[in-house]
Amino acid sequence: MRVVEVRSINKLKRKITRAGRMAIDIDYFLTVLEKEVGHYRVPVVDLIAVQTNDPYRILTATILSARTRDEVTAKAATRLFGEAPDPAALARLGRERIEELIRPVGFFRNKAAYLADLPGVLKRDFSGRIPETVEELCRLPGVGRKTANLVVAVAFKKPAICVDTHVHRIMNIWGYVKTANPTATETALRRKLPQKYWLKVNSILVAFGQGTCKPRYPHCDRCVLRERCPKIGVMPRKVPNLKPGGNASR
Repeated sequence: MRVVEVRSINKLKRKITRAGRMAIDIDYFLTVLEKEVGHYRVPVVDLIAVQTNDPYRILTATILSARTRDEVTAKAATRLFGEAPDPAALARLGRERIEELIRPVGFFRNKAAYLADLPGVLKRDFSGRIPETVEELCRLPGVGRKTANLVVAVAFKKPAICVDTHVHRIMNIWGYVKTANPTATETALRRKLPQKYWLKVNSILVAFGQGTCKPRYPHCDRCVLRERCPKIGVMPRKVPNLKPGGNASR
């Protein structure tokens, strides 16, 4: 066989491989994972949403949760809501007291400043209510698109896609999107992801990303999708004495 023909065949094989990686069945993937993560630890914002449908508490917990472990967020939120169950009470605390209550969440000083300013902005611009759209929520101190989308989806049950680092990372590992950052992933998912998954995709993939598909050395050996996942750009953990195709117990 001539060299030119071999190169053409190899080039075709690479194209087929890339195409195959992109052709995941998103319905299958998310349905399987929704069942799988049912026994995982629930992300703290979803846990608060189960306990209350108060948009103020969901917004506040979401602000606290950025760059913070769920268990730390949960304790901080409990302390804060004990003294500030609503925006009016929050306004009376002052920034220093808020700092004391929410420490040691990540960037607690910045977050305390945002929360101290929040009641005034709500009163001035939104008649004291928590706004229900992404665009309006982004006008609040400390609120970006990720937080805004999560509040819209969790607190108001309106179609919104919250894309945090887990959603962005896993969707790219699957080859479902090919994006450089969470904002680009949100845009791509709005065009591509069936709307029936918009409200729950964040909860599913955050739990999955924390429990199995970890940012460093994901546990592909025990993943329920291991036979179908393209594993794009992934370096799985190494499990001693695990046979190819085997499944580690944890």
